[in-house]
Amino acid sequence: MKKSIVLFLSFCITTFSVVAQMPGASLPRFVRWVDNNQFVVNAKLNGEKTSKDYAYNVVTKQYTAAPALAASVDKTVTVKNANIYLKENSAETQLTFDAAEEKNPTLSPDGKYVGYTKNNNLYTVSIADKKETAITNESTKGILNGYASWVYFEEIFGRPTQYRAFWWSPDSKFISFMRFDERNVPMFPIYNSEGKHGFVEETRYPKVGDPNPTVKIGWTSPTGGNITWADFNDQDDQYFGWPIWNPNNNSMWLSWMDRGQNNLKIYELDMASGAKKEVYKEYQKTWIDLEDRVSGKINFLPNNKGYIAQSDASGWNQLYMYDMNGQLINAITNGKYTVTGIKLIDDKTKTIYFTARGNENSARIDFYSIDFEGKNFKRLSTGDFNYSQINLAPNAKHFVGVYSNVKTPTAIAVFRITKKGTLNKLTLGSAVDSSFKADAFAKTELIRIKSADGLYELPALVTWPKNRDPNKKYPLLVSIYGGPNAGTVMDTWSNPASKETWAKEGLIQVAFDHRASGHFGKEGVNYMYRNLGYWEMQDYMTMAKWFIANGKADPKKIAMAGFSYGGYMSAYALTYGAEVFTHAMAGGSVTAWELYDSHYTERFMDTQKENPEGYQSSNVMTHVKNYKGVLQLVHGTMDDNVHMQNSIQLLSALQENGKDVEFMLYPGGRHGWGGAKGKHFNDLKSKFIFKYLLEKPYTAAK
Repeated sequence: MKKSIVLFLSFCITTFSVVAQMPGASLPRFVRWVDNNQFVVNAKLNGEKTSKDYAYNVVTKQYTAAPALAASVDKTVTVKNANIYLKENSAETQLTFDAAEEKNPTLSPDGKYVGYTKNNNLYTVSIADKKETAITNESTKGILNGYASWVYFEEIFGRPTQYRAFWWSPDSKFISFMRFDERNVPMFPIYNSEGKHGFVEETRYPKVGDPNPTVKIGWTSPTGGNITWADFNDQDDQYFGWPIWNPNNNSMWLSWMDRGQNNLKIYELDMASGAKKEVYKEYQKTWIDLEDRVSGKINFLPNNKGYIAQSDASGWNQLYMYDMNGQLINAITNGKYTVTGIKLIDDKTKTIYFTARGNENSARIDFYSIDFEGKNFKRLSTGDFNYSQINLAPNAKHFVGVYSNVKTPTAIAVFRITKKGTLNKLTLGSAVDSSFKADAFAKTELIRIKSADGLYELPALVTWPKNRDPNKKYPLLVSIYGGPNAGTVMDTWSNPASKETWAKEGLIQVAFDHRASGHFGKEGVNYMYRNLGYWEMQDYMTMAKWFIANGKADPKKIAMAGFSYGGYMSAYALTYGAEVFTHAMAGGSVTAWELYDSHYTERFMDTQKENPEGYQSSNVMTHVKNYKGVLQLVHGTMDDNVHMQNSIQLLSALQENGKDVEFMLYPGGRHGWGGAKGKHFNDLKSKFIFKYLLEKPYTAAK
């Protein structure tokens, strides 16, 4: 249930877009740095109707035609009609000729080979002579080579990988892959109602406590031959992360974790023998996020002088310097803020440039520099803004930043970095033109509400009704996601038409973030350990009560809406949280955590055997006797992530207890849907708001 792929509820009843303007140009979009003084932006200049790439020079402050990419970069591979095609310098060449569907074609770094999978086996094809090589050749159902099993795709590698589980070494001498044996993983049936008889789609989906797929990792040359297997016992109950390569010696580094997910080790693998050498270890009493730990979290110094790692074991994600044997040299950063990414490591000046959240404001990302020893900590971003993008020049003398706050529309500017700090900001564009007047829009602000136990200042983003009457009470609409370290409240500009529409109709629109949403580091997120649902709802109820007492919210119209984890919270709000919440719209909802997948759920909850009380308390059905108000429950019939089984079991419990609910299915819908059904879904939510919160006839968009 990765946040990056979760569908959030959108309460749009009209279509709206803001044209970003500056005199003679629209808001540029950063593309890439060309060199130390030039970067490419995609922009409309001089009244052009369509945007195109231009180069901007930070010295001359002029736009010119963008230089072309090097020919070696202009080489791509795609799949068309099940076969692989190479496109190079506008010329297209077919490389494979096969009826079987080929997936995830990936060029080798030297541009001589393409790796791909078909029929659950790994292949390469030579670009020079179109010779295809079968790296593996297994026909047993349930054995996957180079193609990820579902739980790895969803929870560890991520949906953008499209199930790819093979990797080229930087020198192109090896193609590495994972072999998954999912024969012991339970099969979950998903019914497709199409046609006369329908059919069942089967997915190997491990739920809490079920067997996971066993995994091996190996490698060979692009032309095949003997496979070297890494020295792990594939029968152990374990997880492996996305591997990375050390560019200094072309060795592979691979993360390993026990099934309990609180014991992490990173190994360097010997490409000749498959032997492993431990180069990092970490233990936490709660859990460690495997998918975030290695890829992008380990940064190698030149000439194998060491590496920089990120860890949140202290309670806040920080930077640490290690030698190549995994011995800690020193902590680099230290504080109650969260490092969110490294932009550049300058080995010559011994300086690290990074982004972090929370040093000034937990709802804001800023840009900083610090030296290898943890000294000379500097803020490089300026003003009271959230920086959603930082693009640093190769020599770290300039950066292009995209920034805003709740009261200031998004802008893009180039900044110069000096020893004295950041100077000479030059704005390239803004998200609104000169006619924009903030006072014409509904008031939006970021406020803080003290938690009931007094430990946290919980953030809320609120848009107030237009022309508020101090003697009137207004319905409160809470839009949330709510998952661990997955907050939605940021000090950033957003002005969709729906916000203005609902403000005019008289809704108080809010987004809430609880103590475990990421604002308060891992130390806040740890509250969720073995106790999903409880602290989120405690904090949400506290915040809703604040709006009832201080914000003129109508206590008879306190609604929550969300999808996926947000659907879980919305359903939980009308059962466990029914003393405060009166209405909810829940889509694609988990209702009982034993029904969700092993890797995600056990990370936070352990197994049912280990934590029966936590599973009982977090189950929506446990509290169904407390249910009151009106729930709109929605699910896609072919949801392969949060199975429709969750909503069916909740419906059964509600019926057994004589409770009413509004239920809508979206046939063929997965974990989200678009097109006509997407519009129907948006209309369904709008009708709910009009009927129950506004108590007036539904007004469709025109």
